[in-house]
Amino acid sequence: MLVLSRKIGERIHIGDNIVIELRRIAGNRVSLAIDAPLDVAIVRGELLAAYLEIERENDGSSEQET
Repeated sequence: MLVLSRKIGERIHIGDNIVIELRRIAGNRVSLAIDAPLDVAIVRGELLAAYLEIERENDGSSEQET
């Protein structure tokens, strides 16, 4: 895992088409802006398990339709 320090307004580039910018720091919270292609899923960590379950259900339903 790479850990970086950033100041407000500074950006991190991931590959050719993903940019993360630090927008605000307020107490122990930070606000990030993420610019990524629409086909890249961006999910908060605490919601990842639910997201993966929905994806699994969607994959199963499409197999049943064919």
